[in-house]
Amino acid sequence: MGNSPASATPVNKDASEWRAILSPEQFRILREKGTEPAGTGEYDKHYEAGVYECAGCGTALYRSTTKFKSGCGWPAFYDAIPGAVNRHDDVSFGMTRTEITCANCGGHLGHVFKGEGFPTPTDERHCVNSISLKFADDKNKA
Repeated sequence: MGNSPASATPVNKDASEWRAILSPEQFRILREKGTEPAGTGEYDKHYEAGVYECAGCGTALYRSTTKFKSGCGWPAFYDAIPGAVNRHDDVSFGMTRTEITCANCGGHLGHVFKGEGFPTPTDERHCVNSISLKFADDKNKA
């Protein structure tokens, strides 16, 4: 599994270093705050047991136990691993939203929405781009 937020050393790479390790689409989303089209990501309907890590730096971000079916077209989680995700105000597109980024490398994950009425413990939906994630299943744990 990847880095834990408590022990992680923040990753600070310039654009050329990120381009060398990320695919063009990963770079567009993680580093340029893009969005993948709804319903196209590999983790939208993925429900295996394990941990979702940052595709940029490997930091553990979400446990599969917090993933739920929201029908929004992107992977949805009701909570992140403590300390793994940062929140920022995003005022693009003429509205205020809450952007979520990897606390270790600053990679763009998506946005968090509150008060939508989903039957989850937090009443939040972390709407995450699949391409921002990689999955580590529980079978690989010792």
